[in-house]
Amino acid sequence: MRHSLVLSALLGTGLLAATSISQAANNSLVFCSEGSPAGFDTAQYTTATDNDAAEPLYNRLVEFEKGATTVVPGLATRWDISEDGLTYTFYLREGVKYHTTKDFTPSRDFNADDVLFTFNRMLNPEHPFRKAYPTEFPYFNGMSLHKNIAKVEKTGPLTVVMTLNSVDAAFIQNIAMSFASILSGEYADQLLASGKPSEINQKPVGTGPFVLKSYQKDSNIRYTGNQQYWDPSRVKLDQLIFAINTDASVRVQKLKANECQITLHPRPADVEALKNNPKLQLIEKPGFNLGYIAYNVRHKPFDQLEVRQALDMAVNKQGILNAVYQGAGQLAVNAMPPTQWSYDDTIKDAAYNPEKAKALLQAAGVKEGTEITLWAMPVQRPYNPNAKLMAEMLQADWAKIGLKVKIVSYEWGEYIKRTKNGEHDISLIGWTGDNGDPDNWLGTLYSCDAIGGNNYSMWCDPQYDKLIKQAKIVTDRDQRTVLYKQAQQLLKQQVPITPVAHSTVNQPLSAKVEGFKVSPFGRNVFSGVSIEQ
Repeated sequence: MRHSLVLSALLGTGLLAATSISQAANNSLVFCSEGSPAGFDTAQYTTATDNDAAEPLYNRLVEFEKGATTVVPGLATRWDISEDGLTYTFYLREGVKYHTTKDFTPSRDFNADDVLFTFNRMLNPEHPFRKAYPTEFPYFNGMSLHKNIAKVEKTGPLTVVMTLNSVDAAFIQNIAMSFASILSGEYADQLLASGKPSEINQKPVGTGPFVLKSYQKDSNIRYTGNQQYWDPSRVKLDQLIFAINTDASVRVQKLKANECQITLHPRPADVEALKNNPKLQLIEKPGFNLGYIAYNVRHKPFDQLEVRQALDMAVNKQGILNAVYQGAGQLAVNAMPPTQWSYDDTIKDAAYNPEKAKALLQAAGVKEGTEITLWAMPVQRPYNPNAKLMAEMLQADWAKIGLKVKIVSYEWGEYIKRTKNGEHDISLIGWTGDNGDPDNWLGTLYSCDAIGGNNYSMWCDPQYDKLIKQAKIVTDRDQRTVLYKQAQQLLKQQVPITPVAHSTVNQPLSAKVEGFKVSPFGRNVFSGVSIEQ
């Protein structure tokens, strides 16, 4: 193992070869990740790849307890909610330091101005920073927070009041998510003054347990432990390194060789061997996820319900489950997983029926040999461990009903961007829940507001939207459940998606890793993680 002095010299040049990543300083951990983040400004992004890369750098006002769905204090030590449910008062933590980087030295601690900058940038299209660096906020807007937050004010240097237009039962859960990571208002002012506002995305400054050292696209991301972190017990590593490799089999080999100590998304075929390796541990958890097929209803002929019904009933789900998930998946029939409260278990799939599907297509005027595009994700996810194979199986299924399917793929960042723009006919996509609230599925993925965000079907149904909006302004869980069940029934009838599977999450890691917990939301969190020397 090389000495840390040599490592720091190599880090300084940014030229540390991928092969020598494993030979890092003693108190370092290497995470085999599977994709390059598009940037570190979490408000802009929705994928796990982007959120994982930014997670070490930031805190939020409130955060999820590690490995759980419970919300706990973060940069706010406590909060009050008014009796009418419209006013939230946050009391901020004292003495929290921002990262010092080669581009920025903070002159003050975290305070209310940073919270105002973070939220007002997303809230106000006329905000100076937003005008200088225009960007989209898919989560913030997809959950209608841009419409529902009336104002964000400070009533003291460490007190912030947020006022809502209507009750939002999921509000605290929502702002515990990555998009609400608190940025430095002072750093933003400096970037604005120097004419470089976009650097907030590539040269991030946060209050988190790690500081960004360097990033080489498609190679690695390096972080150092934040020695000024407000909770020193959470900083147990001197170095955290993301080694980026898109190939699952390569990641597994690196884990076995101790070139990385944690990896993600092993292929189902590799799970048994990982389980039996004495140098490794394998954590298994039921997946809070859904892999599905999204039909772009803005493209003909998918604007016709009969066409979507035909495609849906021509999918041999059991065949996909056997070949793609290999025993680590459960058949999905609904738009969210059965572990989500308010799930409607009365919903059933249309029977697999290629003959009836063919007749529906003919009745809808779709000619035999019609060409359509099917987009397949280039990355593995627990909700879809092999999108290429799934696409090929769907190609065969839909060929049986007379369709000519062309499979399309792009680099992950490009894939997400283009599908959000609605360039696809049909796309393979999926979701791992973010906050434990049904709105994170039914609102975030299928609402009118989520078009251009995570609604890849471009489907907008006023009746459905009315139901999910009503459900958000009711705080009684039983009442919310009734409304969400009605919404699920409507969505099933309209077929903007075909749910395929929920999967078991298998998390392999070195037996020497301590303190790592599998997040129900599919996030990889290194706060409080250590490695036995």
